[in-house]
Amino acid sequence: MLLHEFDPNPAAVINPWGIIQPIPDCPRVAVSCFERSTFDRMLDRLGGVEIMRLRKANLQTPVYRTKYRSAEIALFEAYVGAAGCVGDLEELFAAGVEKLVLFGTCGVLDRSVGDCGIIIPTAALRDEGTSFHYAPPSDEIEVNPKYREEFIEILHRHEYTYTQGKVWTTGAFYRETAEKAARRKAAGCVCVDMECAAVAALAQFRGKEVFQFFHASDNLDGGEWEAWSLSQSANITGKDKAALLALELAAKLAERAE
Repeated sequence: MLLHEFDPNPAAVINPWGIIQPIPDCPRVAVSCFERSTFDRMLDRLGGVEIMRLRKANLQTPVYRTKYRSAEIALFEAYVGAAGCVGDLEELFAAGVEKLVLFGTCGVLDRSVGDCGIIIPTAALRDEGTSFHYAPPSDEIEVNPKYREEFIEILHRHEYTYTQGKVWTTGAFYRETAEKAARRKAAGCVCVDMECAAVAALAQFRGKEVFQFFHASDNLDGGEWEAWSLSQSANITGKDKAALLALELAAKLAERAE
């Protein structure tokens, strides 16, 4: 099986450090999210100066230097899908970022989480392909080995509830069948996403620190799909709450990096 041909050599034929040069004064801590409208509101609120562009064959992603409180951070919109997301992060790390707070939407496998409920993944089931190029074959990979307690303290300070559990990372959202969803729920998954396992594997492989969390956007629990706040314009208050939490954690990590 090709996905079992893991090669631990950190160097490849094409390497991110051969494409991207380190950026002088690049913020060591970055914040990113997957939903465009949420990102746009963050950028409008904080402002920022463009410091680089993550370039792909069909689009470009600006990366901004901005400040939250007294912390200087990098801010950018994450690419949806494991392969593209990890490719962008490889280049961002080559530019000089060392720590990342990454958040976004997910589908829930437990409806009690509620719309825009905060979820902290503890492990990811690897049902995509990218993670297998960064970590030896396994069914699961650990997520968020660091900063979980710090993030929970921020949640408590803001009086937000949260759920912890496994996430099912899949590469094919139109193949999230009712039978598969039931099996993943039985295996302990509370939600489903498309990038978490791959990002965790990348962080482990490159020795970077990434903290990931979700806000629930749609429901797959029970076999009937419910859109909840999946629309860009739905539950803006809940989504901005998630953005605040990400910025608060990033500010704390930036303080430590000084």
